Amino acid sequence: MYKIIRKKVLNPTVTQMEIDAPLVAKKAKPGQFIILRVDEEGERIPLTIAGSNPVEGTVKIIFQVVGATTERLNHKKAGEYIQDFAGPLGVATHTDGIKKVCIVGGGVGCAIAMPVAQEFHRLGSEVTSIIGFRNKDLLILEDEFKACSDKLVVMTDDGSYARQGNVTVPLKEMLEAGEKFDMIITIGPLVMMKFVTLTAKPYGIPVTASMNPIMIDGTGMCGGCRITLIQDGKRVTKFACVDGPDFNGYEIDFDEAMSRGRTYFDFERHAHEAVCNLFKKA
Repeated sequence: MYKIIRKKVLNPTVTQMEIDAPLVAKKAKPGQFIILRVDEEGERIPLTIAGSNPVEGTVKIIFQVVGATTERLNHKKAGEYIQDFAGPLGVATHTDGIKKVCIVGGGVGCAIAMPVAQEFHRLGSEVTSIIGFRNKDLLILEDEFKACSDKLVVMTDDGSYARQGNVTVPLKEMLEAGEKFDMIITIGPLVMMKFVTLTAKPYGIPVTASMNPIMIDGTGMCGGCRITLIQDGKRVTKFACVDGPDFNGYEIDFDEAMSRGRTYFDFERHAHEAVCNLFKKA
């Protein structure tokens, strides 16, 4: 059992928790993830590590309430326990030799982008961060990004805060103005990452995209998290849990990934509604 040390609501649908997991905290690196179960009857879900404190022995997770399991998790309070918390899993984000990086995050994906930006800042790299949200009410982690970014641009789709537009607008402006980056790292909705990659392509700047497909065991055995890459004209299957979650954005078949990501949308929505009704009756 793993104790919830702290809980904080970041916006109406996104929650941050710090979990007592000293063995995970000791080895966790930016870009890696954990798999948890809320209780003995629960399903396994992957959540990216949003930060760790090896001294305190805690691991930070940030999640959006979208399905039955995240709804159950969100009803847990500080001081209560979750059943399982396994990790760290996956390959840490590559940082070697990158002196100037642009981090592009969208929505709750910013929770994954933040520790990556913090790590580059710690290493002395020049960090430009572009973060985007649908509206002001969904904004998260602005202060944290300010603290680790040499330049920060905040975008909202409806213009209710900062600049109006999506994250590709300032990225394109920077690239057209001659800005050079060793790497662009994008984390967020698949459609956003696809267009960040397309925006960067004419300029030949490497793009890393963090993938978060359906995942079950986290060890590459179930095959649920398969990603199709196009390498030298050939379609190659990789697994996000063991080969990723970071991949070369230019190689990813984003259209296939988006199609697969919608497979269980209706099931997830109905399961979420069922759990919500269960808590209402309780």
